[in-house]
Amino acid sequence: MFECFRSSSGEILSRDDYLADFSRVHASDIGLLAKIERGQTFQEQGSPSWEAFAAGDWPRALSLAEDDRESIASYFQDASERGLVFRRLRVVEFPVSPYLQWEMHVLRLRSELGEEIRVLAAGEIADLERDAQVPEVVILGSSVMYAVIYDDDRKGAGARRFTDPGQVRRTAAEFDALYAKGEDFSEFFTREIAPLEPPTAHPPSTVLH
Repeated sequence: MFECFRSSSGEILSRDDYLADFSRVHASDIGLLAKIERGQTFQEQGSPSWEAFAAGDWPRALSLAEDDRESIASYFQDASERGLVFRRLRVVEFPVSPYLQWEMHVLRLRSELGEEIRVLAAGEIADLERDAQVPEVVILGSSVMYAVIYDDDRKGAGARRFTDPGQVRRTAAEFDALYAKGEDFSEFFTREIAPLEPPTAHPPSTVLH
């Protein structure tokens, strides 16, 4: 699975070029945005909620995440009117990392408002990761997909862009197969995340990777 991502193929885009290209395609007539998230720790600088989490203020991190409810609801309302479905598969390692615990609270809000999220334990894909981890993939409709690139501090640094219709079609089918194996987000959150004590975040300069 995901063979095209295991080579050096794909057009390399800087972060700015990736975001611009993503926005352009996202605004076009597409019916699906599909995303696989594999990493367990990232830096989300620019997100007030993440910055509060990274500073060790868990109550404020949750409060700031909730402050985004209106804008997220507006996004998914617009997506629904356009016929755009947003599906996310979140791969999880145990024990859950502090970052992932924070992100799960953000995803709970997005799940409530319209994003279709499933969770898959990393052990379920061990056979696919003998040589390398499953890539961080974003698929937009049938026209383009990206393998997201991160720097050594786990900050977004750009992406590799793929536009071959056959590659996009195969990757979408592979995504569907993994997504079908995932657990409903709300069930996972209730069982694995809700009972956890507040996490202890690593300062941004020492984020593990």
